[in-house]
Amino acid sequence: MNFQQLRSVRETARRGFNLTEVAAMLHTSQPGVSRQIRELEEELGIDIFVRAGKRLTGLTPPGTALLPIVERMLLEADNLRRAGEDFHASERGGLSIAATHSQARYALPQVVRDFRRLYPQVSLHLHQGSPRQVAEMLLSGEADIGVATEALAGYEQLVTLPCYRWSHSIIVPPGHPLLALEPQAVTLQALASYPIITYEAGYTGRSHIDESFAQAALAPDVVLTAMDADVIKTYVELGMGVGIVASIAFDAERDRHLRAIDARHLFEVNLTRLGLRRGRIVHNHLLGRLTQLARRMWAGPTLFVHLGVFSTGMAFATWLPGPLAIGGAIVTALIGAPVFIFIIRKAKVNSL
Repeated sequence: MNFQQLRSVRETARRGFNLTEVAAMLHTSQPGVSRQIRELEEELGIDIFVRAGKRLTGLTPPGTALLPIVERMLLEADNLRRAGEDFHASERGGLSIAATHSQARYALPQVVRDFRRLYPQVSLHLHQGSPRQVAEMLLSGEADIGVATEALAGYEQLVTLPCYRWSHSIIVPPGHPLLALEPQAVTLQALASYPIITYEAGYTGRSHIDESFAQAALAPDVVLTAMDADVIKTYVELGMGVGIVASIAFDAERDRHLRAIDARHLFEVNLTRLGLRRGRIVHNHLLGRLTQLARRMWAGPTLFVHLGVFSTGMAFATWLPGPLAIGGAIVTALIGAPVFIFIIRKAKVNSL
């Protein structure tokens, strides 16, 4: 048994049993992949995959039971490599971040810039995708850390902790009738009387937008959807409708041809989370940057408390499986909160 055999099994299951794709990913040949799988099956005395002629079509019951063990073994091998790298060169290496467009475009730039200043020998890789794709990149090991509002909390294999809260804004061209109203006087009924341009389903708090209209028994005329706030703003400028975007996506100086109306009284506040794969060893510089990311993105008088719980709790949770992770987080909160409250009082700092 060897790691190449295990990788062949894992990637075959991940890539829909397409051995051509598996061979390309593992930089080998299709017969080579088939041979690795067959040798492992012979050693274990079981069939891992269902076959139709020469094609693999699915997992057998023993294969279904075996796959989580294979993934865990490969994850531990990756952890072993990372631990060695951490001791050998703790200030070098790479950091892969998966984020939605809104996070990558509006929330992360300053953090990434500061990271490069402090760790010039660490290479950064930024991957963009939908919230579901961000979660999948974490699960597959393609990304070290994920930043997203939707989806991350729905995966048991991921450790997720809150980062910051944000709300939506309504954007309109100058002179629009909604601007004549006080922000708090803008209602869902008034908003629904105009064509709406907003995010695609599953992106950037779209579910909260839909829920608010549904609870008010309203069916807005959504004429255009997009993944990107910049695209939404472009079509609002053309007069095609009223836009609903994340507040962080609007900059009064940059978007001087548009006006924003605070919509936090209309739509539920959203929570962005940071995520890691459970059981994954992370470099020291990664935990340090997670802390800085939370500091920059989550402002407020209780930040130090949350920051202590965040950084230590993340270390606990990535090591401990299942219920133990929850217990670790609770213990961290009980111990960490008083310590950081004391720091706040001594330093007389209200926010960062």
